[in-house]
Parts: sequence; C-alpha cells; structure tokens
Amino acid sequence: MKTNIGTLKTIGIIGGMSWESTNEYTRIMNELVKQKLGGLSSAKIIVEYVNFAEIAALQQQNRWEDLASIMTRIAQKLEMAGAECIVIATNTMHKVADEVQSSISIPLIHIADALAEEIKKKKMKKVALLGTRVTMEEYFYKGRLAKNHGIEVMIPSVFERAFIDRVIFKELCQGKFDRNYRITINNLIGRLGNEGAEGIILGCTELPLLITQKELDEQLGWAIPLFDTTTIHATAAIDFALRNTLRSASQ
Repeated sequence: MKTNIGTLKTIGIIGGMSWESTNEYTRIMNELVKQKLGGLSSAKIIVEYVNFAEIAALQQQNRWEDLASIMTRIAQKLEMAGAECIVIATNTMHKVADEVQSSISIPLIHIADALAEEIKKKKMKKVALLGTRVTMEEYFYKGRLAKNHGIEVMIPSVFERAFIDRVIFKELCQGKFDRNYRITINNLIGRLGNEGAEGIILGCTELPLLITQKELDEQLGWAIPLFDTTTIHATAAIDFALRNTLRSASQ
C-alpha cells in the first residue's frame, strides 16, 4: 500500500472547552492518522485554545450572541491559517454551529451529525443524552438528531440534569474524577436503559474521561452501548482529512 500524504487535509480545532478534552481530540486524531498511514505520519492540526473561564461565564449569562462572535472569529482565523475544516471541540458550543458555518467557506464538521451516523450504524432509534444542562435541555442538539436523522432522544430528570451539569463544570472540567460520581452516573444510565434507551450519548466531551464502557458494563451486569462523542467527532474529522488520501499501489 502506498499513501499520498501530500493531500492530507488540515483540521482547525476551536479548543480549550476544556483543555483536557481538547487534548483527547488531538491524541485520537494523531493515533488514527498513524494507524491509517503508518510510519512517522501524524495529523495536520491547527488549534486555538480559548480561556474556558470566559466562555463558561458567558454561557451562564446566556450571552450566546457574544459566544457566536467569539467562535466565528476563531473559525475565520483558523481558515486564514490554512485549516480546511473546522471542529468545535465541545458539544455545548454547537448551539452556535450554524452561525460559525455561515461565516466560513470550509466545512464545519458537526458533532451531532457525526454522532447520528454512528447511532444509525447500530440501527438504533431511541437513545438517551447526557451532557451539560444546555445540551440536554435545548433544541439545537436533540432537535437536530430528531429532525435531520429521525433519532428519538431521552433526557434525565430535572434533578439528574442539574447533578450532571454540576459534575461536568465543578469536577470534570477541573480535572477531578471522583469514583462516587462515576457510580451514580452509571446507575442513572442503567435506569435510562431500563426505560427504553437503546444507547447512551456521552454528550459532553469530558464525560468519556469519567464513564467507560467496561466499568459501566461491570457495574450494571449488562451492556448498554455508549456513544463517546469525543472519539466519534475526532474520527469524523480524520475521515474528512484522509478523504482521497489513501491509494493502492496499483493506482
């Protein structure tokens, strides 16, 4: 097998929300390129890190127009720097994805669309969504899955949504991974599965740092598939970057 590494596309990442999960994105992307191209190959990535404290404060103040402006400026900067696609390395900030896409001439790889393809591969119609309160409660994410892909989305109770949101912002985004929180969320997942969820969306890029398929299955004693949006999104970006790159020796 020969490879045409000269056509490997450059990925622009809007990161820092949080930096821990952004680091997972770049690790996954580089590992995938190495697996597919071999040798010394690595992904071509341009990353702009934001100060997440500023972003989180604007989210709490419901200042989404300001957030859209920040994301748009960064996307345009990445495009000017040579990025050939944009990845917003967080689920919640896809609330402004349409504004970002309309401001640039390169594709924005939407995390919900990449996720939907994986759900459809497993022929699932009903899944549960875990994430920040904004992601779970507002239409931009679960509505896109329903309207564009025909996927029904369940969400936890009001109390559970508040708990998960608190764990994400007060713990995971600050690099804290408490085993007790893992046990509680795994039990919550089990309840959602018993109520009809065929799979569980880890719809916050920090959640896969806490919740794993192996530990979930061991705790519950039965299997319910997890959809790790960090890995799914990073993989979709690499699929785009590698499109038309690999070619056989016969070609």
